Amino acid sequence: MANEFLVSKWKIWYKSLDVNHDGKISIEDVEESRSKFSDLHKLDAEKAKSVEANFGNWWNEYIFRGKTGDISETEFINSLKKDYESDKAKFEKEMDKCFNIFFDVIDTNKDRSISEDEFLIAFKAYGHENVALDTKFFTAYKPVEGLVPLRTIVDSWIDFVCSSDASKPSIVKSSFEAGV
Repeated sequence: MANEFLVSKWKIWYKSLDVNHDGKISIEDVEESRSKFSDLHKLDAEKAKSVEANFGNWWNEYIFRGKTGDISETEFINSLKKDYESDKAKFEKEMDKCFNIFFDVIDTNKDRSISEDEFLIAFKAYGHENVALDTKFFTAYKPVEGLVPLRTIVDSWIDFVCSSDASKPSIVKSSFEAGV
């Protein structure tokens, strides 16, 4: 069963996906995030088209989860709760795939690690534009030579959306609660 702690983290995730901060997740959030991401990375037209398609597919599969139109926080939480409670192991596998795909797109140079620049651009594209807080979030991963292994970041997000253990520290949860 999804406990109150886990549901509270899903609410944080929901808010983080509301790119234009209008209180709902919609196609406008998808469009804004993927066009900002391409613009901030100064991607050429062909690469931008590919990245934007990958982002669109990710949003449709893992966020909209088969639904069309806007998604309220309640709908988002209920969808996650249904999948989590019906088969936790399958849910965790799905979230592993979700965040591997997401961060693979963000890893534009495909070196299997995330630089501070890649991290800041991704968060800016998702409407999180407080550079000081985003930088603090990145440094919480303890980068080595300016890089954090992709697996480290993916695992932190999987833990964030799957762990119901309130005693376990979460870089993602702490960063969002600090204002990211």
